[in-house]
Parts: sequence; structure tokens; C-alpha cells
Amino acid sequence: MSVGKAGRMRRLGVFLLVLPLVLVIGLGGAMAGGRGSNATYFNNASLPAADPYVLRDGGYYYAYSTEGADPGYHFAIYRSADLATWQRIPGGALPAADPGQWGRDWFWAPEVYHNPATGKYFLFYAARLAEPLVAEYFKYPDFEEPSKIGVAVADSPTGPFHNITDRPIDYRPYDPDYHDVNLIMRDPKRPPASLEEGLRAPLGTYLPSIDPNVFFDGDRIYLYFSRNAYRNWVWDPVLGKYIEESNIYAVELTDDWWRDPSGTTMPSIAPRYRDANRSPQDPPGARRDGFSRILDYGSDPQAWENAHVNDYQHSGGRKKDRRWEEGSTTVKRYDSAGRPVYFLTYSANNYENRFYGVGYAVARSPLGPWRKSPANPVLQQDERIGMYSTGHGSVVASPDGSEWYYVHHGRPTPDTMRRLYTERMGFDADTGKLRIDQSTSDEPIPSGVAPYSLVADRPWVDVSDGEGRISWSVRTARDAAVDLANPLNRVAVSVDPPGAVEVRAGADEAQLRGRVRVAALTLRYQREKATGGYADVDNLGPRRPVALTVPVVGCRQTRTGRIDGPVEVSEGVLCLRDATVRGSVRVLPGAALVSVDSVVTGRVQAHGAQAVWLSGGRVGGPVDVTGTSGLVRLDGVSVGDSASLRDNRTRARIVVAGNRISGSLRCTGNVPAPEDESRPNTVDGDVSGQCSGM
Repeated sequence: MSVGKAGRMRRLGVFLLVLPLVLVIGLGGAMAGGRGSNATYFNNASLPAADPYVLRDGGYYYAYSTEGADPGYHFAIYRSADLATWQRIPGGALPAADPGQWGRDWFWAPEVYHNPATGKYFLFYAARLAEPLVAEYFKYPDFEEPSKIGVAVADSPTGPFHNITDRPIDYRPYDPDYHDVNLIMRDPKRPPASLEEGLRAPLGTYLPSIDPNVFFDGDRIYLYFSRNAYRNWVWDPVLGKYIEESNIYAVELTDDWWRDPSGTTMPSIAPRYRDANRSPQDPPGARRDGFSRILDYGSDPQAWENAHVNDYQHSGGRKKDRRWEEGSTTVKRYDSAGRPVYFLTYSANNYENRFYGVGYAVARSPLGPWRKSPANPVLQQDERIGMYSTGHGSVVASPDGSEWYYVHHGRPTPDTMRRLYTERMGFDADTGKLRIDQSTSDEPIPSGVAPYSLVADRPWVDVSDGEGRISWSVRTARDAAVDLANPLNRVAVSVDPPGAVEVRAGADEAQLRGRVRVAALTLRYQREKATGGYADVDNLGPRRPVALTVPVVGCRQTRTGRIDGPVEVSEGVLCLRDATVRGSVRVLPGAALVSVDSVVTGRVQAHGAQAVWLSGGRVGGPVDVTGTSGLVRLDGVSVGDSASLRDNRTRARIVVAGNRISGSLRCTGNVPAPEDESRPNTVDGDVSGQCSGM
């Protein structure tokens, strides 16, 4: 970041050497060195969210949610710098009053995809058709759940998104082999009692579609979706009855919409799917498109999906007997032989129920055949850790790409609304295994988030008028700002010497009142622990605190730019900021010097001064600070000669940290003894006295 005379941002952070990126394809986590910090996070379930889909864009992650938007919008947007602490963006993704809105209600399962080549962001979502369109798309005007998939576009991940057209995707999936038993049912919750009776129903029905997921596989684009359970009564030969099911299907899309720089082209299905299920006996002009079957219960039954197959009886006829396979996400990995392996996560059972959970299937191609894992479910209710009704998430990589995470919804108690959770996960493409590490305990931050830096909006707080202010932010290795309003994060504020000024601190700023010559304001980044309280965050390699200390100063005179020396400070406080003193600086008894990112070509000498603070910059000659009664701080200074601190006695800390000293470093008779704040000095000459080991 450039240094200017106005609006300057000051940054203190320790940055690690960039290690070669190791792509982890096994179930294990990233190397410990990839953490870069001792910071942790935990799932505190504080944010309302449902069906979250996470987009990584720049240094941030954006989670799009069915629930949580402000009135007048569909789909909440949350932003995170670290995949763990989230900040809600005011408003929402899609304005309810969008002129092209074709949906009536049931706005569900938003997913957003970004094409960096065009800069466009595409929002796929499901909604229930407005009534005038129902008969056109589903043949029957009283079709109960006529859900379709629409697409909106924006120039920013935070929107606002606007529908590309006033209709959903031009896709009419049709099942010609389905006996539509709905047409012979008198009670919509009671299907035929026998398969023979059901086979008398007319053939063919259009498919309602929800839960879109777009998968890019090289130059091919696939749209996965769930065939909504309504109008899909499937005979179960084991149970001897019909169960209304949702299944997962897919269709390939063309790529003209993706490449369109104007963002005005609606996605369309590949030509081979258009009218693929049409027969010669069909009425003229009737669209009957095809689809690829991905998952259904009958082809690969698993008992854990049967939580609701007896709901009609248990509810006294209020509910249907149902199964669900919805909310899919597809991920491509490679095995040790370099062959692709596809993993598909999905949710089963009712989202309101305690048996709601996540399973996965594996295939060698995007369209299958897919086989469910015998380890299912891999995410489910766990009363011991206080997590219930877990399901419908999305898969995303850590900032450095070495780890994977599953961001999903769940409930902290059986009766609360759905909330946002982040879980570490892993893939083993050789064995076809997937793992989700379900946790509400403290977990290491995702790999590549750290090292952190703490940034302030000014190099010092000037209280010469009796008051001043400062604001700050905490930033990740990719310069994304952490949400300090989230209680998982905070910046602790302290003053040295204690009580020197009054501090009124908020999440990212503080107001200071009082008159003081020189005091120190320290900002320290901390994260909340699952067990309560906060812990300091340090960067690792070597271990250094994520902290920033700035002067609180009543400047009598402030100088910048070139100054012809020598300079003598006889009274008050001389403040140097981005200055170059050609010559030496001498601080007389009772006076003070504060120098930030400035250059002194000669020596700095202070005998009996009130305070001496050198931060950043360079001193060409020796530094000699003796008999000071207030703050003494040498912080990140390059000294071209020796540095000596003698007989300084103060109520505040004496800090000698992070300096580069070409000569010797001597510290004797100082009270308190100098400290280096875990930021060692680099000294070419001898180090003696109280500074030994620093």
C-alpha cells in the first residue's frame, strides 16, 4: 500500500514466505504450515440461512441463502473473508419487484456463478410459476407445485440481480413413461393402493424442477436439478405401496449464455435434449424434453432415506408418504492415476425433520452411472454437539486451494430456524470416499486465510485538541477485511500507560479523549472460543502477534517532507511523519519526539526527554536514549549504527522490537526492562545488558 500525506493507512503484520501450493486429494487436511496462524473458529449458528451456496470471488466468499433477505428481496447474501465468520449484506440478491419476475412464491436454493472473462454473475434459482403460466408449462392449470428454474444476472456478487427474461429457462422436461396417478386420485395424499391400479393411470407428465446446481466440466456445462416430489408417485415393491419422491436429474446446457458479454442470453439446453421424449402420437407443437437420471431411490435404495415413508399413517392423513433426494452439488477430483472421479453430495428426508442429512454418490462421468456411498449419511443430526437437521450445502475450497469445506444449513436446537454452518471435508478419489468433519468445537481456520494483518487509518492519534479518533480493520493474506461486527472476531484496545486517555471503542473504531504528550494505543486481534472468552491471534513462522501499536500524541509541531538539520526539540512534542531530516535530531530534557516512517540521516540523541518513539523509517547514525521519563519505543527502525537505551524510567512499557541495527544494541538500567513483543531484532554487533536475547 502506498504511503501518502493524507488518509494514510498503516499496516502491521508478519507475512510468511509463500510455500509451493500442494493440492491435497486425500482425506487428510492441509499441511500445518499452511495455516499461518493459531486462529480458530467454531460454528456458533448465529446467522439465519437455508440452502447456502458459496461463491469464491476475489479475496471473499459469498454465501447465497433461501432465507435471511430483507423485506422486498429474495435470497440473502453473506460475505466472509475466511469461510468461517460471515457478514450479512443488506438487502438481498433479487428484488421482489424485478420487472422480469416470473415466479409467484417458493423462491428456493439460489446459486451464483461468475465468469471472469465477461465479469457477469449468474443467479440460478427455483420458484413456483405465476398462475397464468402454469398450464403452458405443465398442461394442467391446477398443477399444485409448478416449480421452475430461472436465471438472473448482475455485475457484482452482491447484485442486485435482474432476471434475464420474464420466463424461466426454456426447458420442458417430460417423463413419457410415468403413469400419472394424480389424475385418478380423489385424495391428493392417498395414491392407488396397488400397482395394478396405478398402471391404469394415463402415461406422461411434466417435471417440476427445484434446487439447481450448475457444474462446469471443461467445455461442457451441466444443470443438475431435483424433480420435485409432487406428481412423482413411485411404487415401492418392498413396502408394497406408492411413495411420492424427489429425484435428481441433469441436462446439458449450451455455453452461449456463459460467453455472452452482455449477459442478456438465457441459458438453453443442449439440442439433443430438446424434444428427446416426444413421440409421433404427441399433439403438434407440444414440447417434451429429455433428461438424464442421476439419483433415485429405486435404483440404489438406502434405508436412511426412509424417514417419512409412513408419514400418512403417523400424521393421521395430514402428510404424504414421501422420500427426498435434493440439494445436490457436484465436484470433480482426480485419482492417483490422473483419472477423473466425480462426487455428488445430496440431501435426503424432510428439511424440518431430525433425520434430515447429507449423503453422497460417486461416478466416473458427470452423467453417471452414480452409486451411493455405503457410508451414508456422512452428515446428520448430532445431539452431543448441538446440531440438528443438517443438509443442503455446497462445496468450496480454502483460500489456498489445499482444503475443502462443506457450507450447509442446520439447527442449533430442534425448534430453531435454519442457520449457517461451515465444516471441513475431504475427498479420497482413489477409494471414492468423502468425509465431512461435523463440529461445533474450535477448529483451525481454513488454510490460506492467514497471515493476518491489522490496518489502521492513521499513523497516530492526535489529541492536541483534547480528542481524536482512529479506525481499523483486520485483513487476511488476500487482503480481505474480516467482519469485526461478528462476535467471533474482536479487536481489544488498551492504552499505555493505563488511564492516560479515555477510550470509547467500537468494533472497528475508537474515540479518544484527554490531553497527553505521548501514550501508546495497542490494538490486538482476538477470536472467540467455543468454550467462552477470547484468545489472542498470532501469525506463525515465526510466532508474532496480530497487533498494532500507534502513538496517542499531542503534537506541538508536525513536520513532513524534507527538513534541513540538525533539528533540536526543546519543548512539547515534535511529530515527524514521512519526513527526511538531513542531519541529526536532538531531544532536550522535558521535550518529546515521535517519528513515524521518517528518515534521519544523522544521529538521534535524547537525554532527559519526556518521550521518544521511533516507528519505521531509518536512522543513519547512532540512537542514544538516556534518562527518559515517559514512553520509549524503537519499533521496526533501521539503524545504521548502534542503539543504546540507558536509565530510562517510566510507568509505561519500553519496547525495542523488530529493528534492524547495524551496530551494537546496549540496554542498561531501564525500568521496566525493554521487551520485544515477540518480534526479535536483527543486530549485526553485540547485544548486551537488558536487551540480551532480543
